[in-house]
Amino acid sequence: MTLLQWFIFFLIIQIVHFAGTWKLYEKAGRKSWEAAIPVYNSIVLMKIIDRPTWWTALLFIPVVNLMMFPVIWVETLRAFGKKSTVDTILGIVTLGLYIYYINYTQDVTYIPNKNAIPKENTISSLIFALVVATLVHTYVMQPFTIPSSSLEKSLLIGDFLFVSKFHYGARTPMTTVAAPMVHDTIPVAGVKSYSKLPQLPYFRFPGVQKIKRNDIVVFNWPMDTVYQFFDRSGRKADKPIDKKSNYVKRCVGVPGDNLSIKDGIIHIDGKELILPERAKPQFSYKVVIDGKTPINFEYLLKELDITDKAYQISPDTLLFSALTFEGAEKMKNTPGITNVIRNISREADKAVFPHTKPWSQDNMGPVYIPEQGKTVELNAETLPFYSYLITEYENNDLKVNGDEIRINGEIAKSYTFKQNYYWMMGDNRHNSEDSRYWGFVPEDHIVGKPVFIWMSLDQNIPWSKAIDKVRWDRLFTTVGGDGEPVSYFKYFLIALLGYFGYSFYKKRKAKA
Repeated sequence: MTLLQWFIFFLIIQIVHFAGTWKLYEKAGRKSWEAAIPVYNSIVLMKIIDRPTWWTALLFIPVVNLMMFPVIWVETLRAFGKKSTVDTILGIVTLGLYIYYINYTQDVTYIPNKNAIPKENTISSLIFALVVATLVHTYVMQPFTIPSSSLEKSLLIGDFLFVSKFHYGARTPMTTVAAPMVHDTIPVAGVKSYSKLPQLPYFRFPGVQKIKRNDIVVFNWPMDTVYQFFDRSGRKADKPIDKKSNYVKRCVGVPGDNLSIKDGIIHIDGKELILPERAKPQFSYKVVIDGKTPINFEYLLKELDITDKAYQISPDTLLFSALTFEGAEKMKNTPGITNVIRNISREADKAVFPHTKPWSQDNMGPVYIPEQGKTVELNAETLPFYSYLITEYENNDLKVNGDEIRINGEIAKSYTFKQNYYWMMGDNRHNSEDSRYWGFVPEDHIVGKPVFIWMSLDQNIPWSKAIDKVRWDRLFTTVGGDGEPVSYFKYFLIALLGYFGYSFYKKRKAKA
C-alpha cells in the first residue's frame, strides 16, 4: 500500500470509530467530537476505560494492534456495564460492531469507578499477555532452532537459540495482518499464518552495532524457494520479506568488499579472511585406506567429532562429507589410512552465482558486494550480478534490448544502490545453500544476531535416553566470543536455587 492509501485507510477507521462510539463518549462525560479526532480519541478512550494512556501506542504497532483491538472492545463494553460472557463473545466475534448496537439502542450507564467491576478478565488478560510476548518476540529477542548442519561445530542441529533483534536494529513488521508468535505457517493446522495485504514500508530501528565480517546472522532467505534445500527447479514461493524462510549463516562479506574464493578459501580485497577461533570450516574429503590394517571407524568418527555422513565410493576409498582441517590432519596420522584428499571443485557450475561465469563453489570471484549509495557501471558483464537486485530487492523496472539497458524507462549506464548487501556462507562448505548460489542478502532481509544457546538436543539419540540426548556442555553458552564456548548452566542453577531458598526463608519469616 502507498502512503496515500494508508492515510485513506486510517481516516476510514476513524470514521468507523466515531460512528460507533460518539454517544458512549457523551455518556462518559466527554464531548462527542472527541471520538472523531485521530489519536486523541484513543487517548480519551483509554481514560474512559481506565487504562494507561501508553496503551494508545500499542494500537499503532503492526500485529500487536490486532490483539489490542479485542481487548479495547471488551474493556469498552465493561465500562458501560456489559460484562457478561455473552457480551464479551459478541464484542469479539462481531469485530467490535456490537458496540454500535450498544451505542444506538441501549440506555447504558457509564461506570466511572472501574473498581466497581473486577479488572481481571480472563480473555483480556490472556490477550494482553500475548501482546507483551509478541512485543518481546518482535523487537527484543526471538527463539530459533538450528535445522541443518551448514554451521556445524559453531551451531549444531538441535541447538535452540535466542536471537537478538536489537543488536542490528529491530525491524518493524511489514506484514500487518498475521498470527502472533509464529512465522509463515500456523503449527499443527499447517495453514498460512498471514495475509499479503496490506503491507507496510520497510523500517528498522537504530541498532547497537553493525554487521561485521564473521558475525553469525539470521536473515530471511532472499530467493525463498522453500520446497526443498538445493532446489534448482526455479520454483519460487512469493512471500512478503518478513515471512520468507529464516536462515542462519556466517557473514563473510560486508558492503563494499570484493570477495573471491580460491580453492575453498575466502579472500576479501585480495587477502585471506581470518575466521574466529570458534569457526571451524569443513570440506568433503576422500580418504584412501590400505585395505589391510583394521580401522575402528566408529571410534574414529566419535574421536574426531564427525557428524556428517561418510560413504564408501570404491573398495579402498571413502568419502567424508565434512571434515575440519584438524580432523583431516588427524585422519592422515591414523594407521591404515594412506591418503586424505580435500575435494576442490574447479569445473564450471551454472548453479553458482551469477550463473554466467565458469565458476564453482570452491573457486569464484571477484564479486563486488553492493554498498548503499555506491554506483557501479552497468553492461553485459556486470548486469548478471545486479539484475535481480535492481528488480526484486529495489523494485525497479529493468528491460534489456541487445546492449541497451533501461531502468524505469530510462537508458542506464550505471546504477546506484539504495541499500546495503551482505554475503552469507555456511562453515560446512560442501553442504550449505548460501550466497554462492543465490548471491546477495539485502539489509531489509536481516532478522537478528544469535547470542545464546539455551538448550541443545542431539537428534541422533532417541527420547528414551533423554538424559543422554541433552548436550549438557552446550546449555547456556554464548554463540559469539573468543575461545571455546563455556556453559553457564551451573551458575543459572545456583542462582535459581538461591532465589527459591531466599523466597522460602522470607515466607517462613513472615509466618513467624
